[in-house]
Amino acid sequence: MRPSQRDSAQLRPVSLEVKVNRYAEGSCLVSFGHTKVLVTASLEESVPGFLRGKGQGWVTAEYGMLPRATHTRGRREAAAGKQSGRTQEIQRLIGRSMRAIVDLKALGERQITIDCDVVQADGGTRTAAITGAWVALRLATRYLLTEGVLKTDPILDQVAAVSCGVCDGVPVLDLDYEEDSSAEADSNFVLTGKGDIVEIQATGEKRGFTRTEFEALFDLARGGIEELLELQRAATA
Repeated sequence: MRPSQRDSAQLRPVSLEVKVNRYAEGSCLVSFGHTKVLVTASLEESVPGFLRGKGQGWVTAEYGMLPRATHTRGRREAAAGKQSGRTQEIQRLIGRSMRAIVDLKALGERQITIDCDVVQADGGTRTAAITGAWVALRLATRYLLTEGVLKTDPILDQVAAVSCGVCDGVPVLDLDYEEDSSAEADSNFVLTGKGDIVEIQATGEKRGFTRTEFEALFDLARGGIEELLELQRAATA
């Protein structure tokens, strides 16, 4: 039995609370069990220099953890004067995941920035952030369509993410910190609503893992993401 008493194919309790920020064009407080991430989507009437004059927009992301998101207080990265490699890797992943399902031409020369702030971390912060980011982005673009800022819906599909791992020889879905810290192998899957792969990150932590184990993890991820997609649809209905 898993430490959380879940079965191998069971997600943690997931909630997607929308419109939690009165100022952002779109916002969502996403919870995967004890992991909580506040996500906002903000419109900027400009694009990065490399896109100026090209008639298309951009979607990017920033990610950070609040000082007491974990068991002990962490120093703010701003105080250190630079972001960690982990932070940069995660925010790039979130940005790539959102751009995979956005028609950038439909944005015009505008940028939407997704801010993901981890309020509390218990494993799976990047997958929770991606899942909540789509909700915030969907709400933001819907608002911009209603206001007449956008003429064409730029959202092409949904996207969500979940972690899986091999714990005590058993493939399991949606790792919390206790499982993640002791897993023999762990992975993060980012899939679209159509089932296309955006990204897979898979690592053998204590040993290599077999193709059979990988396929079991993939099957678990697809099932979990189907549940997350349904929760996204309900949150943005």
